[in-house]
Amino acid sequence: MKSQVMESKKPYLAVILIQAIYAGMFLLSKAAFNGGMNNFIFVFYRQAVATLFLAPLSLAFEWKTAPPLSFVTFCKIFFLSLIGITFSLDLYGVALIYTSATLAAATTNCLPVITFFFAVLLRTEVLRLKTTAGVAKLVGIIICLAGAVTLAFYNGPQLRLLCHHQIFGHHSSNGIQAHVSSGKTWIKGCFIMLSSNTFWGLWLVLQALVLKDYPSKLLFTTLQCFLSSIQSFAIAIAVERDPHEWMLGWNVRLLAVAYCGIMVTGVTFYLQAWVIEKKGPVFLAMSTPLNLIFTMITSVILLCEILTLGRILGAVLLIGGLYSVLWGKNREQKMMDIEKSCLPTTQVDQRICSQVKVAVTTKSPSSTLCA
Repeated sequence: MKSQVMESKKPYLAVILIQAIYAGMFLLSKAAFNGGMNNFIFVFYRQAVATLFLAPLSLAFEWKTAPPLSFVTFCKIFFLSLIGITFSLDLYGVALIYTSATLAAATTNCLPVITFFFAVLLRTEVLRLKTTAGVAKLVGIIICLAGAVTLAFYNGPQLRLLCHHQIFGHHSSNGIQAHVSSGKTWIKGCFIMLSSNTFWGLWLVLQALVLKDYPSKLLFTTLQCFLSSIQSFAIAIAVERDPHEWMLGWNVRLLAVAYCGIMVTGVTFYLQAWVIEKKGPVFLAMSTPLNLIFTMITSVILLCEILTLGRILGAVLLIGGLYSVLWGKNREQKMMDIEKSCLPTTQVDQRICSQVKVAVTTKSPSSTLCA
């Protein structure tokens, strides 16, 4: 009995760990940039470490069973690496310098909505506005847009907490916050961060299409990391040629690179695949706001970031929009499952199927989310 209870709790513990790891990524990346590390060099080192970590695993577990890699598929993977990893992470690094770790975590809640938007454009998803689920998804998208606008253009009163020293940074917190809070810089950072998430969302949708031709997930991920390492190196060497800027040393730069390469790309990849297999992608997406909570608390305590009312309101709107889209998606999926499983052959069966569909469509949002 106890073993069954522990087994049922494992997915919940896994998603908490996943979001805590992502919160650490935002925190350490911001700390490395505050310490003067070039964000383009950081992306190269991160992807190089991820490649070195994943290559032995992929060769050991999938090399013998992997399908042949055609030139067309290789070009598709190269393009995916360019937009979804290299461009996305480079833009993310620039935006993180201009804004804060809390904003980076908040805008992550836009990712499922952005992904859904591209899926509708590419016709891998359907938006039915005549159904409750379709209206919920559309409302969620609008709320997320309102949250993004609030984060970018509204600050409001500052909520200052006691913090006298940054545990990672080398600059004074006042100087950093003055830089972060300047109006034009903050707005620019918000739009760059949304652009990063846009590339990431497009990558997720296109990735699903390429995986149909090359289903070896571990080799697929390793190849993307390797190609993005080459791409990010070309960008970094063009931007920064000072050898001293490429030196890591035993400091927060090395810690951030190792953490993002091993923990984020390596550990969370396995954990996310395991959670999706056990509980489904909706369950994993519903845990995204935990990332924001972890990041907000740790960035205020460790990086002395100043919270404002506008950023809290924007984060709340993003979370609300996310849950609205996910609720609509979950309800729509249940209706599709019923339609597939309920194939009436008689009038009695048809009447029973109709009653079941009505029961699902009239179900309250709270009971659907908890189901």
